[in-house]
Amino acid sequence: MSREIISTQNAPKAIGTYSQAVKIGRTVYLSGQIPLVPSKMELIEGDMRAQITQVFDNLGAVATAAGGSLADIAKLNIYLTDLTHFPLINEIMANYFKEPYPARAAVGVASLPKGAQVEMDAVMVMG
Repeated sequence: MSREIISTQNAPKAIGTYSQAVKIGRTVYLSGQIPLVPSKMELIEGDMRAQITQVFDNLGAVATAAGGSLADIAKLNIYLTDLTHFPLINEIMANYFKEPYPARAAVGVASLPKGAQVEMDAVMVMG
C-alpha cells in the first residue's frame, strides 16, 4: 500500500524529523500537535483554554488537508502536563466532536515540546 505525506500551511510545520500526517490506504496518522500558531510558530498566548483550542484547530487543519475532518478521528491521544485540566479538555472537546466520540486516552506527562501544556495526536479513518 502506498504512503502519502500530508502537509498544510494551516497547521504548524514539523519541528523535527516527522511529517504532519501520513496516509496509508484509508487510515491517516496525525502527528502530535501542540498549541503553536501556524503563522508565527510560537505558542499561543493565553490560558489553558486557548492552548487546548489551538491544538484542536491544528489537528483539524491537518485532518482537512488529508481530505477528512475531526469527525473522522477514530482514536485521539491527549498528553497533559497537569491532569487537573482534564475537565476542560472534555468541555472544549464537545465543541469539536459530536457522538459517537472517538476512542481516547489522556496521559499525564512531565513536559512537552516548547513548554506546551497540552499535545494531541490522532488516528483518522476515511470514509
